[in-house]
Amino acid sequence: MSQQEEKDELYVHHRFVADAGQGPLRVDKFLTNFLFDTSRSRIQKAAEAKAVHVNGNPVKSNYKVKAGDTVEVVLNEPPRDSTIVPQALDLDILYRDEHVIVINKQPGLVCHPGHGNYEGTLVHGLAHLAENLPVGKQGEERPGLVHRLDKNTSGVMVAAASELGMAHLAKQFFDRTTSREYVALVWGNVEEEEGTIEGHIGRSVKDRLQMAVFPDGSEGKHAVTHYKVLQRFGYVTLISCRLETGRTHQIRAHMRYLGHPLFNDERYGGDKILKGTAFSKYKQFITNCFKACPRHALHAKKLGFVHPATGELMEFETVIPEDMAEVIRKFESYTTTSNWEKESEE
Repeated sequence: MSQQEEKDELYVHHRFVADAGQGPLRVDKFLTNFLFDTSRSRIQKAAEAKAVHVNGNPVKSNYKVKAGDTVEVVLNEPPRDSTIVPQALDLDILYRDEHVIVINKQPGLVCHPGHGNYEGTLVHGLAHLAENLPVGKQGEERPGLVHRLDKNTSGVMVAAASELGMAHLAKQFFDRTTSREYVALVWGNVEEEEGTIEGHIGRSVKDRLQMAVFPDGSEGKHAVTHYKVLQRFGYVTLISCRLETGRTHQIRAHMRYLGHPLFNDERYGGDKILKGTAFSKYKQFITNCFKACPRHALHAKKLGFVHPATGELMEFETVIPEDMAEVIRKFESYTTTSNWEKESEE
């Protein structure tokens, strides 16, 4: 079989063009900036198998991508059909018209198709509600989405149901004119009553599935989170977070950087007992809390934006979901029936 025939049998799964401002960057690192669910080591193995091509030719993982280069991941099997088949999902719809759809997303719902999630996502449900979902810069697999919440983050979010909605909402999120407030339960007794966390957020060099804070601005993108203490429970604190920017995992990364990971946040180390006593009773109490809220304790409580067609300021507020509310009640009970203030000082 000729080299051309071998090439004809390959299927392009991903294609990216390096923009004009792209400086020389290793191709494996370049791809991790786009393939969020793929580790750098996996990309390196793909390069070893000659599955990573630049300008049509296979390259090694240390190849330096330059401005204008076309980078492709090619495999022997054809890519999975990414056609969005509308599905009737049980969505909590807060508001809906021809331009926007506002929902209260339940924890566990994935926003868009990806590795291991090819159906049952929010996008599939939106496609059932709006016949022709608009496609923005995120591409065909994310029609209607102008922002997203992590799989295990609950709360209010807005989607575009028309091209007008997509254009206006996307600009509002880009210009940071939307208002977003979250409620989170974090480990530790947050020292200040309120404060601001500033620090670039980018992919961690140690774990590509995590986002890390780069306070010197050497990597990542500018990110600002304003927080305020709502309730203190000694070992954990209930806080409100207002986002000035909207980076991936922003609150989760910023709070860990501050030394207060989200309660039961497995990816950022919050699924372990980080504060408290060595008493077996306390350990069982935390285990029960983890069972009550088997996800990171983060809820998008408020969202405000300007309606694309009417120009009206629209604001939506949701209540804290029952799983987080139960943990809060447990800590309220624990801190009133135990000598936690003395314990927390030991």
